[in-house]
Amino acid sequence: MDQYGRIKINLDRLIKARGISKNKLSHRAEMQRSQINHYCNNTVTRLDVDVLARLCSALNCGIDELLEYVPPGEAGGAAEANPERERDS
Repeated sequence: MDQYGRIKINLDRLIKARGISKNKLSHRAEMQRSQINHYCNNTVTRLDVDVLARLCSALNCGIDELLEYVPPGEAGGAAEANPERERDS
């Protein structure tokens, strides 16, 4: 299944970096806390573009900060290798 790589959701890292609680994020993004947890744990199998837009809006971030492509054979992603990675401008 790793033949094509995977998409990593960096929501947990963004929440910590922004200093916001999951409860506050769930209110701002109008999402259930359980859904936030699924995105934080990378257990979502189908990404919903509306949910991604809500998260980006609530966290004031770009989609490139929220999602990351991990090529085949790589264990983590750039965010795991360098959690202080900043967004390219």
